[in-house]
Amino acid sequence: MTRPLTLLSPVLPGTSAATVVARLAVLLPKINVALESIGTVHFARLILLDRSKANLRPDLLSILPSNNLVIGIITSFDGDFKTYIHDFVAQLSDEFDALLSLTVGGAALTPVVDHVAEFEAFIGRNNVSEHVPNTYFYAAYEHSVQEILAAI
Repeated sequence: MTRPLTLLSPVLPGTSAATVVARLAVLLPKINVALESIGTVHFARLILLDRSKANLRPDLLSILPSNNLVIGIITSFDGDFKTYIHDFVAQLSDEFDALLSLTVGGAALTPVVDHVAEFEAFIGRNNVSEHVPNTYFYAAYEHSVQEILAAI
């Protein structure tokens, strides 16, 4: 059964959108390789939101410091949460450390390889998909990523 993850993490006050965008650009190639390698993720998105904007869209080129940015990680994955997190920590610990260095409370979780339980708890607390009123999740099919790839 496919499960949702919607992790929203406030960015450290004083960080510019341009800084976050630049960091994500460096991390995305390795993240993509891990997503393909692990083989349990149906969809994944990294987003940057600006709480000060009516439409939440940040000025991505702004070098001005902001106190209103939020990084979002949105995925749909197969299997249990603990295995999912452990698979990603095994392949992307440096990338998680880099992302967490931008977020409020992130420093206490790094390096993630030494704080896996705390990292799991952090994601659990901040996974808005698991907390009312955001628990509705529709899946059009009950097939795993591997079953779908094998069929096509």
